[in-house]
Amino acid sequence: MEIKVCGMREQENIRRLISEVKPDWMGLIFYPKSPRYVSDEQTSELKEISIKKVGVFVNESEAEILRKAHEFELSAIQLHGTESPDFVENLSGKTDCELWKVISVGDAIDWKSLEGYLPFVSKFLFDTATSTHGGSGKRFDWKVLETYPFNKGFLLSGGLDEASAEEVLALEKQLAQLQGVDLNSKFEDSPGLKNIEKLIRFKKKLEHS
Repeated sequence: MEIKVCGMREQENIRRLISEVKPDWMGLIFYPKSPRYVSDEQTSELKEISIKKVGVFVNESEAEILRKAHEFELSAIQLHGTESPDFVENLSGKTDCELWKVISVGDAIDWKSLEGYLPFVSKFLFDTATSTHGGSGKRFDWKVLETYPFNKGFLLSGGLDEASAEEVLALEKQLAQLQGVDLNSKFEDSPGLKNIEKLIRFKKKLEHS
């Protein structure tokens, strides 16, 4: 089970995350309206960090995505807006980064509408539909994922907290495509500042359940 911790920004917090939590991925949010926004001023301190970095973008231009991917030395690009399959296809031909497409989940998911992304994304990420594009701390009804029809792996996001570990593992038994979790607001002391102890406890629950 992969662990991605998203919305990281503070240098000391990141240092502790890497040394004490050791997640598989760290998310940097490049959406200017986010309270966890990472600016270009942080490029030098973040680009050489020894962990796989995911850049989170919302309806950003292709040129800007590629610039940030290069400058921050990203391993993956997470598209969290209404980016079309054509946009993702074009982007896939211009970067070696993994491409992740976020699907904002309301009451149901139109699986057919996702088919166009399949050849070009490494994984999907299912998050709760909100006007703020993630980080809401709200959870969607996981039952909608029980009819997931693809072999493509996915990450689960949206309101996960310490108490979610057992339910995540139960869902993994139903859906082998569930590759991991995306952790954010429920593990924060303030936007962009993670509670390392909560993350450690959650990881232990995932590993020892």
